[in-house]
Amino acid sequence: MELLRALHDDARSRLPEAVHDYFAGGAGDEQTLADNEAAWRALWLVPRVLTGVAAADPRITLLGRDLAAPVLLAPVAAQRLLHPDGEVATARAAATAGVVSCLSTRATADLAEVAAAAPGGERWFQLYMGEDRGHVAAVLRRAREHGYTHVVLTADLPVPGRRERERRHGPVPFPAGVTLATHLGGAHPLAAKPPVGGWQALTWADVAWTASAADLPVIVKGILDPGDARRAVDAGAAAVVVSNHGGRQLDGSLPTAVALPAVVAAVAGAVPVLVDGGIRDGGDVVRALALGASAVLVGRPYLWGLACGGEEGVGRVLAALVEDTVRAMTLVGAAAVADLGPALVRARPPAPS
Repeated sequence: MELLRALHDDARSRLPEAVHDYFAGGAGDEQTLADNEAAWRALWLVPRVLTGVAAADPRITLLGRDLAAPVLLAPVAAQRLLHPDGEVATARAAATAGVVSCLSTRATADLAEVAAAAPGGERWFQLYMGEDRGHVAAVLRRAREHGYTHVVLTADLPVPGRRERERRHGPVPFPAGVTLATHLGGAHPLAAKPPVGGWQALTWADVAWTASAADLPVIVKGILDPGDARRAVDAGAAAVVVSNHGGRQLDGSLPTAVALPAVVAAVAGAVPVLVDGGIRDGGDVVRALALGASAVLVGRPYLWGLACGGEEGVGRVLAALVEDTVRAMTLVGAAAVADLGPALVRARPPAPS
């Protein structure tokens, strides 16, 4: 989408190189970063005619909540590196658009500040598990008290990926007055920057532990293997997210567009399946929904909007993605999201060798 390319170019010109590369970069040679986008485009859409659809309806019901569109804002750390309003601007834009925003454990705004800024919005809290379970449990209780409705347990970061751009620049300096939040309020300042990885000892039992500690449903993020999808359901997950962490973990990982159909089949309707990674326009959204996803999450596209225009910039990206999704739905003859199915996509044959 031309808007997203223009916003990315604008953001690159505004941001310090180290900050841009922190958000734009991937692991290793960035093969997976590129493959995520390419894999969606390797699926052709099948337009249908004379369907009587003049304007499709993108509204969905997800996990008991009515949303204006199937496009959610993925959790991303340290957003005040991009704009002074950071996560607050993101949450406000999502609330205005009627979609979900998901706050990162490693946010630069406290969860209470974000909740107060967008009181009517649907908010999820993303969790990186830590060894101090007392601290984690306190954060989760506070998230529930401030209206976060689901916990997104990131499962694919036991150790950080080998991110060459980050290694080249070294640690990204934070602007004056900006720190990572503890999510325990101002009385608990951050003593030191937390490690980049998650906790290596995380197991399937931690899905139930998280649900109990938060008293909230848990969504498991980072699923690529169908067996893992079934294990997540068996462990009590309310939903799963097909994700390779935006190409930032294991380079050469399966692109999410390739992984999605098998995960959908493995889950067999037991819980919603969400997907992220490389989704850049409404056609990609429709491809994902046609393959069985209940909704998509986007990350980098809205980050470039945030960097260029704060809340208004994030809103522009969301509006453009939703408008383009409605257009693509209409052209394939789907009056509603429920009308999308596998018959509307075809795999592009491999190029002759």
